[in-house]
Amino acid sequence: MARKPATPKPPPAPLTASPIEPHSERGRNALRDASIWIGMAAFVWLAWKLAPMLMLIIGGLVVAAALQGAERQLGRIWRAPMQLRMAVVVTLLMVALTSFVLFASYQLAEQYAQLRSTLTVQFATLAEYARGNGVDLGEVGRDPFGTVQHEFAGSLGSVRETLGSFLSAVGSIVFMLMIGIYVAVDPRIYERGIEWLTPEAHRADMAETVKACARTLRHWIGGRLLAMAIEGSIMFVGLWAAGVPLAGLLGLTSGLLAFIPTLGPMIAGVVVVAMGFSAGVDTGLWALAIFAFVQFLEGYVLTPIIEKRVVDLAPAVVLAAQLLFGVLFGIIGVALADPIVAMAKVALSHRSTATHTEE
Repeated sequence: MARKPATPKPPPAPLTASPIEPHSERGRNALRDASIWIGMAAFVWLAWKLAPMLMLIIGGLVVAAALQGAERQLGRIWRAPMQLRMAVVVTLLMVALTSFVLFASYQLAEQYAQLRSTLTVQFATLAEYARGNGVDLGEVGRDPFGTVQHEFAGSLGSVRETLGSFLSAVGSIVFMLMIGIYVAVDPRIYERGIEWLTPEAHRADMAETVKACARTLRHWIGGRLLAMAIEGSIMFVGLWAAGVPLAGLLGLTSGLLAFIPTLGPMIAGVVVVAMGFSAGVDTGLWALAIFAFVQFLEGYVLTPIIEKRVVDLAPAVVLAAQLLFGVLFGIIGVALADPIVAMAKVALSHRSTATHTEE
């Protein structure tokens, strides 16, 4: 019996571009968006794992900005090569730190011990009074200095676990200083590294963004250091005139704590007022008035001038960032929240400008 001829198969339908076909426009956009989201997720995960180390690196960048600002100010009066001016600035910094350690640290340590003893007694009295009225201050009332030290050490604890037991709080500060010095001496090396990691089409925009962030950071740290010096000096003169014990140490402490926004002045105020009342009611009231005046000066004169030169930040955004970074990273996070937010706003502003220009 004869076989029937096989029915020819119809030709295959022409392939059309799938929505996820990599060679189509929609496919390329989908792959690009997916890559961006995956990259962002990986960056957030990596930043979370390395958060304490990132805080130290950002602190090193703040140190670099301070050194560069000092070098630029020196350049106004001395027309020498940049590397030579930076070498002079770094040398002066090392001499100042060494002199402080050799000549002033012992006296300050004695005054600190006296301050701690006096404040412990004052807080014990306050805690006893509070317990009599049904309020328990807990460990803060028994040892306020130990509580603050434990909090500061806790913010650096995971860094020490990562780098080893050798790296203590002092080691972390030295680490930030070294990063700052290396970046300040030759910043162009690190700027080129960031540009190389950026797609070629966006390298020019990235270079401008990095320069703008560096400029913002220099202005911020310059204004902050000036405000710290003014606050510490006024506090010292006022407390010394009012007869508050250890006025020099209190002025230095107030100036240093002014670097930590919101939380630093609160701690300084408690210490200053408690020390003032240890010398008498009148002296305590004078200490309270001096502290209030310094805070008024800082809030309504110094800070607006600094923010005007740096970047206009909404107060709610600043406070929210300080709270968030404080919860995540401790006191170091609170101290570095303002420059991080300022640089983030500058970077986003430049990115938005570049996007509108491309359109």
